[in-house]
Amino acid sequence: DYNHPDLTANTLPGYNAITDTAGGMDDNGHGTHTAGTIGAAGNNTIGVAGVAWDVTILPCKFMDSKGSGLTSNAIKCIRYCQQNGAKIMSNSWGGSSASQALYDAISATTALFVVAAANANTDLDASPSYPAAYSKALPNMLVVGASTTSDTKSSYSNWGQTTAHLFAPGDTIYSTFLNNGYASMSGTSMATPLVAGAAALVLQSANAAGKSLSTADLKNLLLTTVDQLPAFTALCTSGGRLNIAKAVAAL
Repeated sequence: DYNHPDLTANTLPGYNAITDTAGGMDDNGHGTHTAGTIGAAGNNTIGVAGVAWDVTILPCKFMDSKGSGLTSNAIKCIRYCQQNGAKIMSNSWGGSSASQALYDAISATTALFVVAAANANTDLDASPSYPAAYSKALPNMLVVGASTTSDTKSSYSNWGQTTAHLFAPGDTIYSTFLNNGYASMSGTSMATPLVAGAAALVLQSANAAGKSLSTADLKNLLLTTVDQLPAFTALCTSGGRLNIAKAVAAL
């Protein structure tokens, strides 16, 4: 909901791929929640603050009010964001069917494509979910699993020693919701925008310091500054959980 009082300062109207019209207004709540985690306004005396306070969120809607959508419309969104200069794409969605067209669209973008590992408590190396499974071949992808407050894998989270890259908190995340409200939600969908927001904060910090980071640099910085923990050693390529402070300090 780009009219939410905690989002309006940082969010553009975007695009609706279902109707092929301007304005990606959320009517499900999932997108509003993830947007707040990325970039809800800070120091405004209301609600919550996102990871990156000074960010431009470009929403693109391809799922309906029930949370269902077509891969063809997801591809429209990826292309729309690429055409409008997105440097990071946060993707809290997935499915069981492979698509060459989706693979090609992700491959063609120059953005860091952050994507949820999904919530089936499954090894992605053995049982692929898409688009997460494309990460083995596409270097601009970053696949995120969900972790608990005690730094273990969330019970529902997928993993994959060669498919997933890192974990981030995903349990009972409080963020913006429909009707100017707020709600707690859990899932790899909630962990993914934490990583996307971290990537945005790192880019902002790099720009402020006069440094330039490529997509590959940004991905590498996030992965090499995780807190490596025993619970994640065999579950993802980095063996760790996101540490935003370390990522920013490493610039």
